[in-house]
Amino acid sequence: MALVSWTMDYASAKSLQAYKWMYGKLRGNVPLQYLVWVSYPMVLILFASFFCNLVAPQAIGSGIPEMKTILRGVVLKEYLTFKAFAAKVIGLTAGLGSGMPVGKEGPFVHIASICAAVLSKFMSLFSGVYQSPYCYTDILTVGCAVGVGCCFGTPLGGVLFSIEVTSTFFAVRNYWRGYFAATFSAFIFRVLSVFNKDAVTITALFRTKFRMDFPFDLQELPAFAIIGICCGFLGAFFVYLNRQVVLFMRRPNALTRFLTKHRLIYPAVVTFVIATLTFPPGFGHFMAGELMPREAINSLFDNFTWTKIWGAPAPPGLGRSSAWLHQDVNVFIILLLFFIMKFWMSAVSTTMPIPSGAFMPVFVLGASFGRLVGEIMATLFPHGILFDDILYRIIPGGYAVIGAAAMTGAVTHTVSTAVICFELTGQISHILPMMVAVILANMVAQGLQPSLYDSIIQVKKLPYLPELGFGHISQYNIFVEDIMVRKVKYLCSQSTYREVLYLLDSTSLKNFPLVDSKESMILLGSIERSELLALCDWWLSAERRIMTQEEGLQGQGLCASWESIAFVDEEGEYSGGEKSVSMLEERNGPLPSPKPPEPTTNDTPPAKGPLQSFRKTLHNLFSSSSERQAEEQSKEPTPPPLTDTMTPEEVKAWEDSQMDKPLELERVKIDPSPFQLVERTSLHKTHTLFSLLGLSHAYVTSIGKLVGVVALKELQKAIEGSTRSGVRLRPPLASFRDTIRKYSKPTQASSAPTSPMSSSAPDTYHLSSQVVSQVPLAPVQQQEEAEVWIEGVKQEILVKTESSSVSSSPQTGTSISRAGSPNGSPSQTQTPSSHPTISLSSLRPAPENKQDGDQESDDEEPL
Repeated sequence: MALVSWTMDYASAKSLQAYKWMYGKLRGNVPLQYLVWVSYPMVLILFASFFCNLVAPQAIGSGIPEMKTILRGVVLKEYLTFKAFAAKVIGLTAGLGSGMPVGKEGPFVHIASICAAVLSKFMSLFSGVYQSPYCYTDILTVGCAVGVGCCFGTPLGGVLFSIEVTSTFFAVRNYWRGYFAATFSAFIFRVLSVFNKDAVTITALFRTKFRMDFPFDLQELPAFAIIGICCGFLGAFFVYLNRQVVLFMRRPNALTRFLTKHRLIYPAVVTFVIATLTFPPGFGHFMAGELMPREAINSLFDNFTWTKIWGAPAPPGLGRSSAWLHQDVNVFIILLLFFIMKFWMSAVSTTMPIPSGAFMPVFVLGASFGRLVGEIMATLFPHGILFDDILYRIIPGGYAVIGAAAMTGAVTHTVSTAVICFELTGQISHILPMMVAVILANMVAQGLQPSLYDSIIQVKKLPYLPELGFGHISQYNIFVEDIMVRKVKYLCSQSTYREVLYLLDSTSLKNFPLVDSKESMILLGSIERSELLALCDWWLSAERRIMTQEEGLQGQGLCASWESIAFVDEEGEYSGGEKSVSMLEERNGPLPSPKPPEPTTNDTPPAKGPLQSFRKTLHNLFSSSSERQAEEQSKEPTPPPLTDTMTPEEVKAWEDSQMDKPLELERVKIDPSPFQLVERTSLHKTHTLFSLLGLSHAYVTSIGKLVGVVALKELQKAIEGSTRSGVRLRPPLASFRDTIRKYSKPTQASSAPTSPMSSSAPDTYHLSSQVVSQVPLAPVQQQEEAEVWIEGVKQEILVKTESSSVSSSPQTGTSISRAGSPNGSPSQTQTPSSHPTISLSSLRPAPENKQDGDQESDDEEPL
């Protein structure tokens, strides 16, 4: 990856050098200069857009939002393939070489992750460890760290940034792996620059030379805090503007339909407008338009105070910083115009259909804003700040570094941008004010807008799990039973192939739960969709049809296997006929051992004894595989080829008959331990489990019975509701309690222990025989939920109510006190304060004769 990063930087640098060379050669001819200044980036951007749309459209954009989704356990097609790698590398190189405000860090994280995924698939050929999904996720995590580390040569900040951006829960075992890979990639990246003589030695990418004795005074901390707060607001507005541009382009109207049909028009128009406004002899002269992104960063980080040298002869060593000085325009105006113009240009250019990131454009924006504040401070305190008889001079370049870190931290919602700035500049002199500014910027931005990557996820509607808000009590009062899907598509052990094909055609689920039967609904495991498709294809294949025909003929005695056929050799002798033995003799008793075959010639005796075995082993060792195969084929007679003799009508009838046969589960791989939740699992715990394990779905069970399923979609809706205005759901078990209150009267409160969910003991309700007779019962068995107490702990079980009586289950050793006796008469032994008791054996699955469904059996759709 270090070699790829250095190659991309080298190619883009040469492209920009050719760009500036052509522009400089036409000095004095403004029309031709304008033509070159506009057409050169347009050609590169159009090439990048066309190439990516042609090879792999998944390469468009940053790549970090997609990697964040993939690391959460979601499978995105074609995002980690070699085609996406090639399109991303070539398209990003062309975009960086055009001089447009596009970044490298986000796409390069995607590139490194693709490289890690391809290497993982290659290594899985030699070791099965790499086929594990957990190992695959660890490799992708390390790939993200390498992508940031070798992008700028910042291994420490790269690992921390990748953790903050792509992970919610980070495995500590990957920490040293990420540092190991990122350090070596950053080292090789910088060594290649030394070998190419781009640098004298291994040094920082944007090295600064601020004084180390007194870099800043404590009285400047309020100014640094103001930079952080302002960058927080500006970063949130940048995310908002970027999202509004994308939503405008996706709005269904005539313009968007035209641009969708002609995909190259939008990037061409954006590039034309940006190149026209940055044309140096034109408006670009008032906003340092001739500076490329890296040149702008190096000039913003210099040690000169521009307000002091403005209007005076340029001092030696000013270099590219002279582009910020204009004889007729103030430095503040140039910095302000640069910041305003680059702000919307960066927000719009990152929406072009090319591989592009936003880190470097936002980094340049923050540096310009910090430089503006630094120049204002230098004007207010021209001689510096005097404190304790020590004069602290203002360093505007230090303000630029702090502004760059604060702005990128506000847009990405990360704190590690401060560490990245330390490694980029090679100095940690401003570590304290930089951390203060970055933290304040994050506090402001996180309260206003999501991060740029989360905003892209929301716009693209990727299946991503949002974060839970702090201080919302509703996340603890919402349970899985309130949000789960009760109409579960499932398979049972008695399902037929016709039902399986109908299930595969009616839904696009990747996994299907397997239950014991439609009545018991005991969850046995889950089966992948690919396994079912392969099984159905084989079950109706032509090969199996021919095998079935042969077996049918053999069963009727009309066709024998090819081994039992008597073959005639050249001398007219029969062989193999002695193998035909009557079934009567085989059934009546053991068959006599056959006589050993006599040798055909005296030169080839039968292979018996150690000498013959040794000769045979030597012959196998020193003979080629083709010779051995030819000998085996010459010794063994080949079976006659099988042909399909069925007509199309017979084939259709045969397929119809095979479709009604039960599924052969021994031929498929069954996951015996799919992730399961119980009905009373809280939303907070469910979110934690999904985030920690990277789950896409989980089955909800009640005492082993499948009652529902919850996926990312349901969890996302519940979280968005709880963090905004709260999910308005009925209380759990509300339907059952409403029925009880309708047909019964509350009795005295009992002295049992109070439930943990309430401060007082729950009301106990008893049903009389008259009330039970009034409750409408279906002809089939109905199921009710009863609240029972087991050693002071409230639990919920399913009690089966038959249409003729209300009684406890005879299989379990329980005695549930109810108002009705088995014969329907009121019980005389029950007291109002007594609570029903139940043994723990009743919590186990019921036997065969007890077949209870789940709570909402009508909502399910069995096969």
